[in-house]
Amino acid sequence: MNTTFDPAIRPAGCFDGDLDLFESQYAVPNGVSYNSWVILDEKAAVLDTVDSRKLEEWLANLEEILEGRAPDYLVIHHMEPDHAGGVRVLADKYPDMKLVGNAKTFPMLAAFTGLDYGDRALVVKEGEELSLGEHTLAFTMAPMVHWPEVMLSFEKASGTLFSADGFGRFGDADPDSPWVDEGRRYYLNIVGKYGVQVQALLKKAAALDIKRVCPLHGPVLSGEGLALASMALDGGFGEWAAVTASSHFCSAERQYRNPLEYGGQRTPTAQWTVTGSGCVILARE
Repeated sequence: MNTTFDPAIRPAGCFDGDLDLFESQYAVPNGVSYNSWVILDEKAAVLDTVDSRKLEEWLANLEEILEGRAPDYLVIHHMEPDHAGGVRVLADKYPDMKLVGNAKTFPMLAAFTGLDYGDRALVVKEGEELSLGEHTLAFTMAPMVHWPEVMLSFEKASGTLFSADGFGRFGDADPDSPWVDEGRRYYLNIVGKYGVQVQALLKKAAALDIKRVCPLHGPVLSGEGLALASMALDGGFGEWAAVTASSHFCSAERQYRNPLEYGGQRTPTAQWTVTGSGCVILARE
């Protein structure tokens, strides 16, 4: 994982290479990462927790990063168990720590844990900010990308968008690992059905000066796909570039949910035809 962009923003997440099926249904032969971050400033904030499968490792990572400090805040971007599996443990460990979420976060947290954290809750709304010192988190609500309580935070000093499950990828958090195939399969499985909500989120993101994206799964992103084509043109390697995608076997959803390469079976009605395709043309000016 690329962690050199800001020495105050430290990775605390874990890689799960022993998981056969993500969410008990998606094959992950390359494993999956559960990303969590710590921002060390005048105030210390932990951003998200991990799946209960990796709690011990994650807590050890936090101990090493915090070096005896008690975090002031735990920011909960998403309540799904693979990201909120450590909320109760961390809240018990640091009783003075505030929990940061939105109006939909805390009813879900109470339902998941059986505990009421109302006296420790810091409820944020669209556009509100949390200052940690030199670093400031600005919050953006992202309902149904892909759960109703999801929110993102934009760290203004470093230009870092903490994007919850948006822009994630199956596999590890190594930026040098191939991104496109597992990123596309992740998108179609996890958030693809919420295309309208994703488009609304992208419109919000367009107003931000984003330098990089830190999703809850996969590596830190600073460009892929269209960016590669743009760089090729800027470098003088051509005048035009076509960025294409297509789906086969009747259904892109079938292929990406249960890929043939991972043991999925082609159904009798499958056809060797392209059922969906798209292309973007880029040109030098």
